[in-house]
Amino acid sequence: MRKYFQFDELGTTYRQEIIGGLTTFLAMAYILAVNPAILSESGMNQGAVFVATAVSSAIGCFIMGLFAKYPLALAPGLGLNAFFTFEVVLGHGFPWEYALAAVFISSLFFFILTLTGLREKLINAIPMELKLAVGAGIGLFIAFIGLKLSGIVVDDPDNLLSIGDLREPQVLLAIFGIFVIVILMVLNVRGAVFIGMVLTAIVGMIFGLIQTPNGILSTPPSVEPTFGKLFSAFGDPAFYTIPMLTSILTFLFVDFFDNAGTLMAVANQAGFVKDNKLPRAGRALISDSIASIIGSIFGTSTVTSYIESSSGVAAGARTGFASLVTGILFLLALFFSPVLNIVTNAVTAPALIVVGVLMVASLGEIEWKKFEIAVPSFLTMVMMPFTGSIATGIAVGFLFYPITMVLKGRAKEVHWIMYVFAVIFLLFLATTGH
Repeated sequence: MRKYFQFDELGTTYRQEIIGGLTTFLAMAYILAVNPAILSESGMNQGAVFVATAVSSAIGCFIMGLFAKYPLALAPGLGLNAFFTFEVVLGHGFPWEYALAAVFISSLFFFILTLTGLREKLINAIPMELKLAVGAGIGLFIAFIGLKLSGIVVDDPDNLLSIGDLREPQVLLAIFGIFVIVILMVLNVRGAVFIGMVLTAIVGMIFGLIQTPNGILSTPPSVEPTFGKLFSAFGDPAFYTIPMLTSILTFLFVDFFDNAGTLMAVANQAGFVKDNKLPRAGRALISDSIASIIGSIFGTSTVTSYIESSSGVAAGARTGFASLVTGILFLLALFFSPVLNIVTNAVTAPALIVVGVLMVASLGEIEWKKFEIAVPSFLTMVMMPFTGSIATGIAVGFLFYPITMVLKGRAKEVHWIMYVFAVIFLLFLATTGH
């Protein structure tokens, strides 16, 4: 094992790798509660989604660890699960089985693109400013969802939105959760989001705002309510529509940016990048696409690399052995399903808001003083929360980018693929209005 993972060459030990894998798990364990909570809003069985989340995360970690040998953990991505529920299902009115089918197709296409090497070419064709804007826009989108779910922000017939009733107990509990997570994050406590959710749930139970679970351990819930249900969509003509095609492309684009950015960030931190190139990059990119394919069959949204892996690297993880540790912990988590009952909106909302803060950090890297860059970047970012649609934000930004660049006399700097994207999204906006 030491030889396979090159412990001696990388200067690591079993102790370092185990601590690193455990640290990464604690930093991202919140997804075991948040993902079922978000996807259940689409009508999916929460227990089945919990199993799908744990299994797909474990599989992704195992493939990444054994095949790519990187200390990078995977799980269903925040933002992608929100897009799945609040736009594809609740927004367009598609059944959740259709949304799973869209995840399956995008992941399969992702896998093929990676094998052919086209994945990197498509990523490179999209300007960095738009990649950064997409990440920031998704951060605003999920933060807005968190504010709505918590009751901190509510609908207002006169002013569209307004502050909620801050005296309401559930709202106060969510505010408490935000403060706890923020304090832990500022103090650089590892696993701050997960610990904050646990403390919020405990306080909620103490004050009778959350029902205390009957137990902690149990056999895993049945995955039957969601397993293989996506295949029913392929025989339905209603599945083959432009909004569904756009949904598939959005899953694909967002996963593009998310994985590439996370992979390079964690690899840089660990010192794996040499001459601006990452060894075994193809293997790392294949890991998430396979995990997403399997995850969609089990019943969850797109699986992607997690930036929380950086906490494990900071704790000493340097090899894929740490990812194996994280994967094993995800499987062990299957036996703690009764805890899901304490994960209410007041518990999940603070996590969404704080993760949203982390995702908008990239805004400082956009060249805001160049108007031809600022306009498409701004529209990409703000149209996501303002329209409640990640796809719309991408569509508007990708449409405006070639227009502003051409008007500025920089047409030759725009990759021809971006002109193709502009036509596709123009058609999308013109025919659907979403």
